[in-house]
Amino acid sequence: MNIKESNQILKLERVSKSFKQQKVLNDLSLTIEKGERMCLLGPSGCGKTTALRLIAGLEIPDRGKIIMNECLVSCDRNILKETPDRSIGLVFQDLSLFPHLNIFQNVSYSLIGLSSEKIKERTSYLLDCVGMLSFKEKYPHMISGGEQQRVAIARALAPNPKLMLMDEPFTSLDNRLRDEIRDLTLSLLGEENTSVIMVTHDPEEAMKVSDSIGLMREGSIVQKGAPYNVYNKPVDSKAAKFLSNYNTIHGKVNNSQTDTPFGLFMTPGLRDGLIAEIIIRPQHLKIDFDRNGKGPNPTVENGVAARGKVVRSRFLGKESQVELKMEFDDSMLNASVPGVFLPPTGTNLWISVRRDRCFVFVRE
Repeated sequence: MNIKESNQILKLERVSKSFKQQKVLNDLSLTIEKGERMCLLGPSGCGKTTALRLIAGLEIPDRGKIIMNECLVSCDRNILKETPDRSIGLVFQDLSLFPHLNIFQNVSYSLIGLSSEKIKERTSYLLDCVGMLSFKEKYPHMISGGEQQRVAIARALAPNPKLMLMDEPFTSLDNRLRDEIRDLTLSLLGEENTSVIMVTHDPEEAMKVSDSIGLMREGSIVQKGAPYNVYNKPVDSKAAKFLSNYNTIHGKVNNSQTDTPFGLFMTPGLRDGLIAEIIIRPQHLKIDFDRNGKGPNPTVENGVAARGKVVRSRFLGKESQVELKMEFDDSMLNASVPGVFLPPTGTNLWISVRRDRCFVFVRE
């Protein structure tokens, strides 16, 4: 066995699952290495939670194999190893703390086969790590949602699982608390060298927390890679649009080029006559002021500028967002600029497009 195989903690081979004849997962394949933090990212209904439930042993695959720690645990309508035997931790949206047990008892519940002294040591250590040791004698209904979240994380970590499965566990928390508890959780998981699969529909969260992103659509992973690569090299237009806010420009392909109001774009690989869809993120639009009806001169980097009129401008804290109606076809473009930039409604501005920041696809 080579080193790569020995580092593999989870492997899904062409796993499929349907509910009432509706296919939810379709030949899903993925691998997770020891210590890897992976996010399954995608819109609601794409199969993310079902994938987690299959890995956990809470659902049975219709077809395909699930291998954990080099052991076959599920295969073609059979569960070969039950959930308690898979060395996994679970943190779902529904925290499911036991209401009749206090905080200490909730966290220590899964520590079976250890001496009372070891149980006390492990439980106290984790409660201290999540800042909840002083609450150990309280009951779940006596603490806040954020505090319950900390307890649920400590409970999931208690048996020292090799793999942690997390299904949008922080969505119910406000932004500041969500960042704090998420960072605390990932720090603890890193200290324990626990592999993580986290489900989210938020691209920004996925890029903040993961070593790799599995972008899901209609029950399959359409792209997997490091956050930087997934964000900067989207596999198709749907991926580019899902990962961030976007603007689109269209034009007909002719001789590997597409002519637009912003000048020519190189579109190699697209056949003549096809309509190219050029996707540009708001932060990559360049804004110039109107000078008596004239804009900046064309450049290789930014092409030709086109004029638009400000419809709305908003300050969003770190940046300002400017919405413009373009003169050439009344289409709307959104531009983001750092800091405070709030041109009045009706102001004429010139927009140009960074050529090295565009994504070019065939319009579907």
